[in-house]
Amino acid sequence: MTGDDAAADAEATADAEPAAGAEATVPVTLYTREDCSLCVVARETIESVAGDLDGVAVALDVVDVDTDPELADEYGERVPYVLVNGHPTFKYEVDERDLRLKLLAAT
Repeated sequence: MTGDDAAADAEATADAEPAAGAEATVPVTLYTREDCSLCVVARETIESVAGDLDGVAVALDVVDVDTDPELADEYGERVPYVLVNGHPTFKYEVDERDLRLKLLAAT
């Protein structure tokens, strides 16, 4: 490896990792529907836990399954349904401790 190659590798690695002190962002998707009290509680729990974590930012995407017939067929009454970092994590209830651990593990 030449000096130029090593410098390019080091630069690419630096670009791929968050800068020191920067927050890592974890995508969280909440599948919900209108008039869903469990969905409201799930969103409040996610927002509360996200606000308490240092060094982790949560990119919350709230998706109303009733706006898409395919999602409505797939999820039906199985909401709230939560994905953390693209992985199915919670159905019906979001456990604060488990969510905190999942978010920290995803960074």
